[in-house]
This record gives sequence, C-alpha cells and structure tokens, in this order.
Amino acid sequence: MDLIEVLTGHLHLFRFRIGQAYLWRDGADLTLIDAGDIGAASAIEDAVRGLGLDPARIGRIVLTHGHRDHYGAAQELADRHGAEILAHPLDAPVIRGELHVPEPDLLDWERPLYEHGLTVPEAPPTRVDHEVADGEVLPFGGGARVVHAPGHTPGSMALHLPRHGVLFTGDCVASVGEVMLGVFNVDRAQALDTFRRLAALEARTVCFGHGDPLTEDAAEAMRAAAGGAAA
Repeated sequence: MDLIEVLTGHLHLFRFRIGQAYLWRDGADLTLIDAGDIGAASAIEDAVRGLGLDPARIGRIVLTHGHRDHYGAAQELADRHGAEILAHPLDAPVIRGELHVPEPDLLDWERPLYEHGLTVPEAPPTRVDHEVADGEVLPFGGGARVVHAPGHTPGSMALHLPRHGVLFTGDCVASVGEVMLGVFNVDRAQALDTFRRLAALEARTVCFGHGDPLTEDAAEAMRAAAGGAAA
C-alpha cells in the first residue's frame, strides 16, 4: 500500500492494489472515506501510526458506495476502534449483505477491466450504523456535505467539504491518465448527470475512488471532462 499526502495537515491517500481510500484529519480526530478491501485493515492502521496518529481516533468510516474494494475492511476497523460506519440508504442493504450488488451495464472495453476487478476478495456483510441523506452535513472537515451521486450504483455518494474546497467523488469520476466518467455504471446516463453536478461544485481539490487526486486547476479539469463526456 502507498501512502500519499494530498493536503498538508489534513488529507492522505491510501492506495491499494485495486482502489484507494482517504484519511481526513481534524487535529487528532480522524475520518476514513472508504476502507479498502477485506485485507486492508492492518495496512491502514500501520499507515495511521506512521503519521504519528492513533487509529483509535478513527471516529467514522464513510462509504461512498457498496463495492467490495471500498468497504471490505470497514467492519474490522470499526470493531477494533469503535468507529461509526456511514452509507447511503440505497447502498446500505448491499453493504449489509441483504441485497446483491447491482450488475453494471458494461461497455465492451470495460469487460476485461471488470473481470480483473473481480479478483478483489469478497467482502463480508458489514454493518451500517448511520444511513445518510443527500444534503446531510457530517461533523468533520468543517462540515462535510453528503451529495447523492447515483449512476455508478444507486446509492453512490460524494462528499463536499466547502470550507477546504475538497470533493470526494467515489467512483462516479476517475482520474486514470485523464479525468473521466467512472466505469462499471449501473446507469450511464444517470452517472453522466452526476458527473456534471459534481463538476459544478468547483472544488479546488478532487479525490477519486480510482486515480490520482487533482490538486491544481481541479475545477477547470472537472468542467472540461464533464462537458466532453459522451452518453
């Protein structure tokens, strides 16, 4: 796992073999945005300690959506450190193991990538302590606003931290060589609409579920990519 500083004093990226998660820091108080796959818990804890922080201060784990590479380690981390797990109501039943993951409507070029993604180990049923609604403000980062971001999955969500100009897109948007619509969407038209709504937030720092964060000219890059994305 790679550990990358994104925003000095506040934000680090954990990059795994497939996918990534983020650590937000408010002093000693910590929030995870996504949690990696089922094998990621110890690596996350070691990285947190390497930053001179205490994993026991992880107060919440916010899951952007119900895919195994995003919530696999959430239950283990929450059980160890008493963290609260949050997700959108439409994806919470998938995370809890009550419903199957919706099948994506794959484009031809996405199929081999999708098969590769299935090599991530299955995630166990994971509790969701709090189901969050669109517009709800979470108590970190000076107020983190939940943005329902459907299309990748029905209950995908983004997090917008206006005070810091930071946006976490989940898998609706990706940055793999270039900013682009995320892959494996259950509803591509809905995902495109979400992409455009997120771009309109004009965040200064944009963090994706896959790919390098944007820390320079982020608003311009998001607008250009969203405007050029094809249905």
